[in-house]
This record gives sequence, structure tokens and C-alpha cells, in this order.
Amino acid sequence: VQLQASGGGVVQAGDSLRLSCAASGRTFSIYGMGWFRQAPGKEREFVAAITRSGSFTYYTDSVKGRFTISRDNPWNTLYLQMNSLKPEDTAVYSCAARKRVVSTVQGEYDYWGQGTLVTVSS
Repeated sequence: VQLQASGGGVVQAGDSLRLSCAASGRTFSIYGMGWFRQAPGKEREFVAAITRSGSFTYYTDSVKGRFTISRDNPWNTLYLQMNSLKPEDTAVYSCAARKRVVSTVQGEYDYWGQGTLVTVSS
């Protein structure tokens, strides 16, 4: 599967942004999907993940209540709705696919899209 993330940009603290990740192929629904981010000078970290059916979601503590991961399997698209953005959310956000049960561990993902930059100014 090939992944293409989009939707990043420059916003102010408190604003909202929605990221999208378009997947190629017709088997999108077999992949557990995740969003990860890498801030300047830091390691890439887990943000959110969603099961193949979309029934279960997982979040890192710092985004719980602010970010929502979702997917549209017929349209082969993954989303990350980000509300109440903070300057510390500034990072390159990448989507990833795993042909197994969903995981929060980046090393367990099989496919990665290029990142999209989100910059949150104070």
C-alpha cells in the first residue's frame, strides 16, 4: 500500500486542523492505521491508532480529548482531526499502515507515508 498524507499547515494555538492520509489499492480495510509525529530535534512518537474496522482507537495521553482519529474504508482514507492545537503539537505528522492488529509501536508498522508539517504558533 502507498500512503499520501496531507492537510498540514501553519495555525495559531487553539485552532483546528484535519490531516488526511490517502491509501492506494483496494485492501485498505485490512490495515491497522496509525499517526505518528516528529517534532524538531526529537524522536518520532506515537499519536493515535485505529483498528481495521475503525471500532477501536488509541491515543497518546497528550492528545486525548483534543485529537480524533477516524477512517473511511470505502474511500481508502485515514483522518486525524486536531482541535485545540498547542505549540507543542508542532511536528511533521506521518501516517502508517500495519497488516496486522493495530499497534502503538512505530517499529511494528509496515508502510509509511511522507510527512505533512503542522506548525502551531503561540
